[in-house]
Formats: sequence, C-alpha cells, structure tokens
Amino acid sequence: MRPAPTPPPSIPFVREMAFEPGRCDPVSPLIRRVVAGNASAFTYTGTATFIVGKGDVAVIDPGPAEDAHFEALNRAIDGERVSHVIITHHHLDHSALARRFASHHGAKIYGLPAQGAKPMDPDAPVMEEGADFSFSPDVALRDGERLSGPGWTLEALHTPGHTANHLCLALLEENSLFSGDHIMGWATSVVLPPDGDMGNYLVQLERVRKRGFATLWPTHGPPVTDPDPFIAAYIAHRHYREAQILHALEAGPATIRALLPAMYAGLDERLFPAAAMSVLSHMSDLHARGVIACEGAPGLESVYRLA
Repeated sequence: MRPAPTPPPSIPFVREMAFEPGRCDPVSPLIRRVVAGNASAFTYTGTATFIVGKGDVAVIDPGPAEDAHFEALNRAIDGERVSHVIITHHHLDHSALARRFASHHGAKIYGLPAQGAKPMDPDAPVMEEGADFSFSPDVALRDGERLSGPGWTLEALHTPGHTANHLCLALLEENSLFSGDHIMGWATSVVLPPDGDMGNYLVQLERVRKRGFATLWPTHGPPVTDPDPFIAAYIAHRHYREAQILHALEAGPATIRALLPAMYAGLDERLFPAAAMSVLSHMSDLHARGVIACEGAPGLESVYRLA
C-alpha cells in the first residue's frame, strides 16, 4: 500500500470581518454590504447582501426571509431605485427574501432556475440552510451576459458545482467577483450531489482563478484579497481529499461514514453531515470517471472499492 497522501499547504482562510447585522457598510467605491442576522455553522457571520452602484442599484442575494433584514435593506437604499435583484443560487439563505424585496421595489429577479435535483435519498442529511427547488427568476441569465447601471457593469459567470444553477457576478469596474458560495474566505464550500457536482466545481474554480480577479466578495464572511493563491489552495485541497479516498480504498472496500473520522479529524461535528455529502460528491465524480466502483448508484450507504 502506498504511503498516505501528503496534506497540501493550508488554505489561507480569512475569518475576521468588522460588521454589525443590519448595518450598511461601504466596502469599496461601488459596493455596500448589509449582513443578515442569520449566523450559523453553515452561514458563518450570516448572509451578506451586496448593493452595487448608487442611485440605480443592483442588489445581490437579498438573503433569508427575515423582516429585520428586509427593513435593513430598505433603509440602506432609501431614495434609490433597484434596477436588478440578482440571485447567485436557490439556497434559502440567499434567495428566500428575493420575491418580497423585488416586488416591493418593482424590480425583476435575475438568476438561473433551480434544476430540481434534490439532495440524494431520504437518508441524506438535511442542510441547515435549506433550498427552494422551485426557484425560478423572472429573467434567466446566460453565461457571459452583462447587466449595467450608472458606473457599474456586472458579468454573469455560470459556475456549477456548489449547485447546478450557481452564478458568480464579476464587477468589471473593480475587477472583483461576487463569488456567492462558490468560493468563501472562511471555509471550503459544500458540494451536495446530485444538484452539486465535484467535477464541474473543480473546472469552475480553475476558470475563476484564470480570470485574475483582484478581490472576491463571498456571500458569507470577509473578502478574499489575494485570490490566486487562495483558489490554488482550494483546488489542492479538493485533490487531496480525492487522494485520501483512493488511499483508504487501497486497504479494502469502505463506506463514506467509515472514512469520515480520519478524513475530517478535528472538524466541528455539526458539519459532519455536510462533510459526508462532500465526500459523496467526490465518490460520484470518481465513479463517473471509472476510478472506483459500487453496487448501484453512489450513495451515503454504498460500499466503495477501487475499480
């Protein structure tokens, strides 16, 4: 049996952020941020709603269906016009307030519809954030499509991986990217099959890295101000997880639950269900590539072996 894979250098996470829930903070010449009061193990400091521009503004990820956040957003843009409400993906901590907020301001919702691929079978863990699998925007954005207002231009990047309908938005004037849950500064992103896809996720990580953005603005936590080495570390981390799986299966067939304690030693146990789903996404990708095998479709309780 080959030696265990060597862990890559640690991801240079950024976790400190000055904010108060409901407060509107200017964070760049064109961006304001309002953080919802929904902090949790999955949302970290809470959902950040971004307001782009002045006067005629775009609002990205209105967030959870909380009255306090709805009122905070309205205070932040008092006297301004909302031209676009843009949703990065259909998880409820991003999208639940969208319809109420857009209707209040007479704006349309932009994004991509949920593709209806609900996470796994009844044994799949329930993610705290939840999802709206019926989500459908008023306007579907194409990859590369641009939206604009006075002094700002947003380019849509379809980045499937975390979810099939995930979008990032590039703010061209500042060479920055609203990265949703595709890339977060405080932790790695969860990939939940079958809606999420690890193979697609890795392709889109590399695509974003090659764009050379100066700053990433995730929907949870602080910005990433040195994206290239950060994304490279994200990618290396995923390749390491794959190598861990293949090394473990050299010793014989195993289930995902049997692999978790060694793969995620020291992880907050509240995040173990999410970790299991990320491992399942790796398993699904390896199975699709013919590297591993199991009886039937890959699942949480499947017994996996090297092909």
